[in-house]
Amino acid sequence: MTTSTTLLPTAADIEAALREALSPTQLEVIDESAAHAGHSGANAEGRGTHFRVRIASPLFEGKPRVARHRLVYDALQVFIAQGLHAIAIEVL
Repeated sequence: MTTSTTLLPTAADIEAALREALSPTQLEVIDESAAHAGHSGANAEGRGTHFRVRIASPLFEGKPRVARHRLVYDALQVFIAQGLHAIAIEVL
């Protein structure tokens, strides 16, 4: 079975989705996929599977950590369906 990587997200794709959904005041998206080569969920291309998100948003105010993370995951569901395997979230 051949897996197409054309649908794998880029850092720019994830950043755009998070900006649209959460109007962040700070946002950094880092593709860490290459560092996970050989790990579960990684691919041969070394991209599009493992990301780190550093984010601050007014929508997080008054919400517990789990609810903040849920907002990020909800905004990225389309990418998870496309093969995004891991998201490390740092709420600023």
